[in-house]
Amino acid sequence: MIVALLCAAGIYAAWQLPVAILLVIPFGAFGAFAALALRSLDNNVYTQVGLIMLVGLAAKNAILIVEFARLRREAGAPIVQAALDGAKLRLRPIVMTSFAFILGTLPLALASGAGAGARIALGTAVVGGMLCATLVGVLFTPVFYIVLQRLSERQWPFRRAEATGA
Repeated sequence: MIVALLCAAGIYAAWQLPVAILLVIPFGAFGAFAALALRSLDNNVYTQVGLIMLVGLAAKNAILIVEFARLRREAGAPIVQAALDGAKLRLRPIVMTSFAFILGTLPLALASGAGAGARIALGTAVVGGMLCATLVGVLFTPVFYIVLQRLSERQWPFRRAEATGA
């Protein structure tokens, strides 16, 4: 997560947007561990590979919302309206790609036969984590954006003037 935060901070040249993006990742981890607990599976190397995959996928969903909200904010929209527009307009692509991925990894979670233990651990972590990250992340990413953007603009008022062209 630290590497992802540093890379995103370099891309956005700010700290608030990467933090808003990465605050969604714990929801994915919670979903993965909840799914593992429901299936009485342990945290092994395959689960950890699934968790690394979740970092990227959960961040991708949050990036879609935050990036669009940032563009709307730069166009002069209020913070809350920019976040709501980003969530509304990016909801369909997020849900479509996330559920396509979840359905694609569902056979891993339901595997049987030789080597099924590895596939089940990986599939269960990814399916549970993506379900939680998608369903909860779509609701909380705009909230994280609003809070961190307000904090940032309160701390550095000149950035707001630059962003809105005032």
